[in-house]
Amino acid sequence: MVRITLVRSLIGTKPVHRACAATLGLKKVGQSVVRPWNPELEGLLRRIRHLVEVEPGDAQDPQEATEGTGDRSQEATGSRRS
Repeated sequence: MVRITLVRSLIGTKPVHRACAATLGLKKVGQSVVRPWNPELEGLLRRIRHLVEVEPGDAQDPQEATEGTGDRSQEATGSRRS
């Protein structure tokens, strides 16, 4: 498992790069996802390596690993936009 964090904005990037980030589930700067390592993931990361930071991660929270979202700030505060 690896943790992928979007560290640079997608504004001004090529549509292919934005599509790669969307495929990974990354929308906002600072958002992280946990994904299992596989060849497809390696290809996506190679394409947007200048926009993301990759670090080894373990799936301590099973729900986080299945959903792929590391941004829990809205759930913690209970404030959700409808």
